Amino acid sequence: MILLGACAGWSLITAAVHDGRPEGVLLAVLAVAAGHAAGRVSGALLPVAAPGAGAAAGLALAVALPALSAGPRYVAPLGHAGGTAALLTLATGAACCAAWATSVPELRLALRALATGIVLTGAVLGSVAGCVASAAVLLWSLAMGWVSRRGGCLLGLAGAAALVAGTAWALAGDVLPDGLARVLEGRLTAPRVALWQDALHLAGRNPGLGVGPGRFGEPGGPAPQTLSTPPADGKPHSAVLQLAAEQGLVGVSLCVAAYCWVLYALWRSPRSTPVALTAGAALTALAALATVSNALSFTTVTVGAGLLAGWATARPWARDCVEPRT
Repeated sequence: MILLGACAGWSLITAAVHDGRPEGVLLAVLAVAAGHAAGRVSGALLPVAAPGAGAAAGLALAVALPALSAGPRYVAPLGHAGGTAALLTLATGAACCAAWATSVPELRLALRALATGIVLTGAVLGSVAGCVASAAVLLWSLAMGWVSRRGGCLLGLAGAAALVAGTAWALAGDVLPDGLARVLEGRLTAPRVALWQDALHLAGRNPGLGVGPGRFGEPGGPAPQTLSTPPADGKPHSAVLQLAAEQGLVGVSLCVAAYCWVLYALWRSPRSTPVALTAGAALTALAALATVSNALSFTTVTVGAGLLAGWATARPWARDCVEPRT
């Protein structure tokens, strides 16, 4: 709660200095906090049913997301593709957590079938990122049944998230080898990389406080350097670079601290090791998606992230579901 409060407070400070609009950040913080609280309560009362129902709800929202999106339907790949992929990933993580939480073989098989169905749904929807990320979470979860100590795996997940963020930052800064940069730019598209370069340029000009929340791409605000027109949704499609541009290095540090706290909470979680590591993989995949897309711009995604973290760190009333931390 201290970290979330600091994230909200810093957004208000930077908004006051630069006449920014912190409402988006405040809504995201509120959504994560509410989701986490609901996840802790429902996870304690219904450690299997709650994440199972959440997985089904996440799948339904991912399918219906274009109709539920409040803004205009942007064309791929800079539209709501990141939100769809994030919801599929979180839904897969929730289904796998529910599968590990039950001791009934038939129910565990049904929940894993649901997770497999979510992966296939990503392929049907044309969400390559969602299909790949969901499949990675499912395979990781299946492998965690043979893991007894969670600390090393959580450190590995943290390293993977850092690698993705560092690569995106390096690509925006044009410091990668030419061959690798061309391959990544071909996958991510030139417009997205141009947005990242704009965000990094603004972050370099305002490393302390940034340009203010919500001011990237704002009409009359800091002008993009590499694009002739601002992005339609006013976002650079990278959570890390958006924070760096709008809230400076302090904003980035607070976001990284929040992610590290989640991993620490999973390490200390009384839930079984497969549940904790499955949730960690899903949240790390979400962090990677958010680094290269606008996934965190959707309230359904931020609420889902809070719910999954809450389910994986809840202390079930049934004592046989509790495992000592290792």
